[in-house]
Order: sequence, then structure tokens, then C-alpha cells
Amino acid sequence: MRDIEHFIDGSSFTGASGRFGDVMDPNTGEVQARVQLATEGEVDKAVQSAQTAFEEWSQVNPQRRARVLFEFKRLVEANMDELAHLLSSEHGKVIADARGDVQRGLEVIEFACGIPHALKGEYTWGAGPGIDVYSLRQPLGVVAGITPFNFPAMIPMWMFGVAIAVGNTFILKPSERDPSVPLRLAELMLQAGAPKGVLNVVHGDKTAVDAILKHPLVHAVSFVGSSDIAHYVYRTGAEHGKRVQAMGGAKNHGIVLPDADMDQVVKDLSGAAFGSAGERCMALPVVVPVGQKTADELRERMVAEIATLKVGVSTDDAAHYGPVVNAAHKARVEGWIQKGVDEGAELVVDGRGFTLQGHENGYFVGPSLFDHVKPTMESYREEIFGPVLQIMRADSFEEALALPSRHQYGNGVAIFTQNGRAARDFAARVNVGMVGINVPIPVPVAYHTFGGWKRSAFGDINQHGMEGVRFWTKTKTVTARWPDSALEHADSSFVIPTMA
Repeated sequence: MRDIEHFIDGSSFTGASGRFGDVMDPNTGEVQARVQLATEGEVDKAVQSAQTAFEEWSQVNPQRRARVLFEFKRLVEANMDELAHLLSSEHGKVIADARGDVQRGLEVIEFACGIPHALKGEYTWGAGPGIDVYSLRQPLGVVAGITPFNFPAMIPMWMFGVAIAVGNTFILKPSERDPSVPLRLAELMLQAGAPKGVLNVVHGDKTAVDAILKHPLVHAVSFVGSSDIAHYVYRTGAEHGKRVQAMGGAKNHGIVLPDADMDQVVKDLSGAAFGSAGERCMALPVVVPVGQKTADELRERMVAEIATLKVGVSTDDAAHYGPVVNAAHKARVEGWIQKGVDEGAELVVDGRGFTLQGHENGYFVGPSLFDHVKPTMESYREEIFGPVLQIMRADSFEEALALPSRHQYGNGVAIFTQNGRAARDFAARVNVGMVGINVPIPVPVAYHTFGGWKRSAFGDINQHGMEGVRFWTKTKTVTARWPDSALEHADSSFVIPTMA
């Protein structure tokens, strides 16, 4: 049995907790490895390594730090096949989707390679008589990221790429369900030229999370996961004096107006709802057709489209999506399907009980489709995080607009229409953080920022882009005066300085 170790101070580190988590093969339901779960002491060892490395790394000029990231990007690209297959084997997403996971993370690394420009501060010449004012962006110190199972390459790179570029050192606590790719990324960062201790990886459960949140030398924490845990991370980190951004759950809606290109809508919904087995925080699990005619047509077309989908093992190039991550998650998704039935929604296509010949113990869930879902249903209010699409019928634009706006989550939303005025009005008024117009999964490009509203995000600053630079740095403002002569002295003043 393969044991997955921590990566501390530039090398593999064998933990002493005696506690392990099983890493499953979702295609077969078999244990393929064990991952060590860290103690508080092992988290501290990683933090101490990062603190030592910070003294050197923070003094490296931004251009030289960027060169390390350029080389890291080259190495990740050179090892893309290995990373994609490793990711797929532990998560279950198909190889093409695994490549997309890695590539989307690399796009933030590309942004971080431009960090010399992003770190430029502000300067005012002559703010007062002989006085200049300028600002600096400086790193925080040791910082940390706690990442989820559904994007084991992308989200770690979203976090540590910018954090390391601005001069911090990093503790990564990835999901214990699929830990191998984050570990491999740390090895590649070392190979790219980052000093040991700049990027450390500690595996673990709540013990490791709490150790990070309470450690006095950890200055900022970024988190992605469920909303309840995000709230806990935000609250606990803030109580211990840390800067925290904690991204939570989602229930993204797709609004379909009567004039939408229905051929394209059906294809977009199929990929956005069922891709990666629905295990995306930016998946589109709720569709809101406006008008009964639109709803009836959409339902008929979605049933036909679902019949063409192929669920297969993650290495099957012809499969649209693979298994969910583990047995507990499969049971959870199927439990939500039953909940929807019990609440009175119409189950049009039932994906439960799906089996794949030769892989009967794999964690496969077929695509499911509900119709006549109501806002009062718990299966609508909560995140299912599986290959389940819910149709909620709306009689008007205003009714459709209200559904995502009033929902407890506010991560993403999309509108499908050929009416520019309606799309513009919707984008301006909807109470959601990220909006797509004829774009089903509106994840912003790397030089913009990612972040939802309401219970989808706790904290004031979003991920990556310039918001990421602001999150991982602190601003220092300098007011400077250089007198003409050391012999010239102003009289003492006991009033607040002004530029009047």
C-alpha cells in the first residue's frame, strides 16, 4: 500500500500521528493509497520552515520571483500528462477535464508571472512643500491555503501562485481525498528554483485545519469548501487575528428567456450541469425557463440530450463524465435525489442505480433531471454537488430574476438570451457575484477576480487577479521630506500636520 507523505522544508516528511486517510480509486471503489494526517506539531514544523524561508524569499526582487514561476509553469506543462492522469485517478474526473483543471490553475500562474507590474505602488510628487508620498505593497509572511477535493490542481495554484509571487511563503493543506497532485506541484515548485520551505504541503483533517487557523505565525488563510465550514474557517481565523477569505457553496441558476438559442442552451446546460459529475462550485444545477412554452421545449430537449450522455471510467476518452469522488458522496447525491422526490418534485430522469459493467463497485451516478421544483424545497435550497439538474418554471422575467437573487447562495448565475437590453438589466440587478451572459460557467479569467456573494463567500477580498494581490499583501504608505540643509529646522508644531 502506497503511503502519501507530507512535503516540508523541501523534502518528503514522514508523519508520526499514526492516523491515515484512505485515498480511493473512484472507478473501482478500491483503496489505492493511504495519506498521512498531520499532528499540530507537524503543522508547526511546516510553519517554522516557511518562516525561515520567508526571511530570504521576501527579499528576492519581484522579477527573480517571477522567473521561478515562469519555470514552474514550464515544468507543469512538461508534466501535464502525468498530472492529469494522477488527478483523474484520485478524483474521478475524465482526463480532458483533469487537463482543464491543471490549465485553469496555470492561467493564474501566468498572471502571477507579471507580478513586478502588479506590485507597483502609488506615488505623489510634491504632496506638500518638499514632501512626497508613496506606497509599497509588502508580503504578509507565512500564509496558508485549505483546498477542496473537486479542483486539486486549479485551486491550490489560484492561491499559492499569487501568494508566493508577492513574497510570502505558503502552507498548503489539500483535500485528503485526492492529495497527490498538490504534493507533486510542491515538488515542481522546488525544482523550478523556489528555496526549500517556500511551499510546504501538510495533509490532514480538522486537526491540521485548526492548527493552521490558530498558529500565531500564519497571517492569512484562503479556503474553498462548503459554506458551513467556510463560515467556521472565517470566524476562527478572524478570532486569531488572521486575514481570511473563505469561499463556500453554491446553487447557480441559468435563466432561459423565450428568445434564447435553444440548441446552444441545451448543449451548455448539459456540460455545465453534468460535467465533472456536477462536482463544481460553478456548476449550473438549476435552470429557470421563462414561460411554459419555453419550459416544455427545454424539458423535452434535455431528456433527449441526457440520453446521449456517456458515463464512464475516468480514462475513457469517450466518456462525458466519470464517477463521483467516493462512496459517501455518492450516497449523499442519491439521498438528495430521493429528497426531491419526497418533496414533490417530478423526477423525469433518475440517475440512481447506475452501474458500469466491470466497475460495479465504482462510484457512478447517472444524470438526473427534475421538473416542477419549488423554492420551498430543501433539495433546491441546498447544494447537491452531483449530476442533477433541476427545472424551476417562471412565468416572467421578474420572477426568474428573483430566484437567484433571493437564494442563500450567490456564487454564479447565467442568462441565455439574444436580447441585449434584458441581459444588461439582469446583470446589473441580480444579487449574485459572478454573471454569465450566454456563458454557462462564468469563471472570470485570471486577471479578473473570482468570488461569490452571500453564503458563497466570507471575507471582503476575492481570489486571484488584483484582488488576490491585495489579499496577500499589506500596504505601507511613506511620507518623505528632504530638507535643503541640515541646518534648516522648522519650528516645533503641536497640531496635526496638514498640506494647507
